[in-house]
Amino acid sequence: MKTIARWLSALSPFLIFSGAACILCALCALWGESSLHASALPPTQSPSPAVTPYQYFRLGSPTDIHVHPRAGYALMGGGTDIDDAFRWLCNHADGGDFLVLRASGTDAYNPYIQPLCHLNSVATLIIPTRAAANDSFVAKTITNASAIFISGGDQGKYIRNWTHSPVQTALRDAVKRGVPFGGTSAGLAVLGQYIYSAQNDKPDDPDLTSDKALADPFYRQVVIAPDLLGIPILRGIITDTHFDTRHREGRLLVFMARILASGQTNTIRAIGVDERNAVLVDPDGHAQVVGKKGGEADFYQASGKPQQCEPGKPLIFDSIRKQIIPASKIFDLRSWEGDGPVVSLSVHGSNITAAMSEPPPAPQ
Repeated sequence: MKTIARWLSALSPFLIFSGAACILCALCALWGESSLHASALPPTQSPSPAVTPYQYFRLGSPTDIHVHPRAGYALMGGGTDIDDAFRWLCNHADGGDFLVLRASGTDAYNPYIQPLCHLNSVATLIIPTRAAANDSFVAKTITNASAIFISGGDQGKYIRNWTHSPVQTALRDAVKRGVPFGGTSAGLAVLGQYIYSAQNDKPDDPDLTSDKALADPFYRQVVIAPDLLGIPILRGIITDTHFDTRHREGRLLVFMARILASGQTNTIRAIGVDERNAVLVDPDGHAQVVGKKGGEADFYQASGKPQQCEPGKPLIFDSIRKQIIPASKIFDLRSWEGDGPVVSLSVHGSNITAAMSEPPPAPQ
C-alpha cells in the first residue's frame, strides 16, 4: 500500500495537466525508473562451496558397500608400481572400496588401479595438514575403506600430521578389522613398528645417505619414530626402500644400531626392498617377494647392542644376519627364514664386510 501511495503522490502533477494519456505516460516513466533501479542491484549469488582442508577424488560407485576384506600387507620398494602387488591388494579387498592416502600430489593412482581390479570404487584422499587429519570426513572415509594404500612422498608429513589424530585412530582400527594395507617408498616406511621418519630433514636437504649415517649414527637426519599403525606381524621391524638403487643398506644398519643402543629391544629385524619389488605378507607371516626379474628383498636381524654407536663417531656393529630373498621366492616373518642365501655382516664405519654364514638352499 505504501508503494501505491508513493506512486499516486508522484502522479498528481500529471493528473492536473493532462488526463488519461498523461497518466499513462507517468506510469511508464515511473515503471522505467523502477526497472532501472532494480537492474542496478547486485544479482543474488549462490553460496560458494565450502573449502575443505583435504582433497578427495573418486572413480566408480559414489556409495560405499559392506564387504569382508582379508588382512595382508604389501611392502613396495618404490619406483615403477607393480601390477601384481596391487592386484593382490585388490583381491584382499573383496570387491569393496579401495582408498589411496597421500599428503600431496594428484589422483593419478585412481585410473591406474581401476582397470587392474574389480572394485566398487577407487578413491584418493589427500591429507596435507594437521587440520585435514582432524576433519571428520577424513576419518569416516578411512573407516569405510576395504583396502588402504599409502603413497610415496614424505613420511615426515605422515608422522607429523597423523600421529595422535583421528587419522591414526581410524588406521589402527582398520588394521584390527583386517583391512589390507600397502605402502610404497614413504608409505612403506610407516608400516613397521619402527619408522625412519625424516622429520629433521630441511626442505632443501638431500636424502639421508649411508655414508653420512655410518660416519655419525646420531647425524641430525637420523630420526626413528614409534609405531604408527600397529600391524602385529610387523612388530619389531623397521623397513627401508629404493634399497639397492640408492645404496641404502648402510643407513638401514644404522637404524638397527640406534634402536638396539636405545635399549628399547634386545633384537631388531629389518626389511630392505628395492625399486620395482614388493614383499606380500599374510597375517600369519608367510611372505612372497614379487617384482622385476633379478630383484630381491633383504631381511636383517641383530641382537645385543652395537660395539660403538655414539654421536660423532663411526658405527661399529658386528654379527648382523642378512638373508637375500630373490623375486618369486618366499620368506616367513615368524621364523625369519626363507629361500635364499644367508650372510653375516660386520660394520666398521663406511666399511661393510660380508661372510657367507649358511649355504644357499639347493635348487628344487
